[in-house]
Amino acid sequence: MSKSFAVDANYRFIAAYNEVNARITQRQQALALYVTLVVSLLAALVALKSSETRGEVPVEWLMLGFPVASLSLAFLNYKAERAITNLRRFLSALEQLDDAHLVLPSYNTHQKWAIGANKARRFHDYASAVLVAGGNLIGLGAVVKIYPQRVADSSFALWLSIAIATASVLAILLSPQWGFTPEETSPSN
Repeated sequence: MSKSFAVDANYRFIAAYNEVNARITQRQQALALYVTLVVSLLAALVALKSSETRGEVPVEWLMLGFPVASLSLAFLNYKAERAITNLRRFLSALEQLDDAHLVLPSYNTHQKWAIGANKARRFHDYASAVLVAGGNLIGLGAVVKIYPQRVADSSFALWLSIAIATASVLAILLSPQWGFTPEETSPSN
């Protein structure tokens, strides 16, 4: 390998790792966005209760806000997972230039490193699933408690909300199947 080629690969490796870190940060920001949306929806439910006598409160729309926020989090989680997977495949290819992965530890190429990282990242999925399940239980429970008559009149909206929330939790828990798994290599370290 020529010297300039190695330098180019090094810069590409650094740039790709910076992008992986940016995607991980985006996943964390998506969790913060989800929590903000759920708390805002809860605040709106409570605030609108006091103004209920002045007109129709859009409870059905607010009720659907909880699973919509959950579904958005699931989509953002999927997008980040796919981007990270693509970047880690690229990093793995760079780690294997000139068979460097056979003599150097390679985080994205050797299974002992990559699998361990994936297991640790799995806790992000657990945290997301717990937040989505808890956010919907609290939110939809608040709707049922604060506006029981409206929920009884429009039970379809409640069941649709429960179905979307459940699908969101399942999508988040299934996200590791779309994640990065290194190919079999024969490391010497």
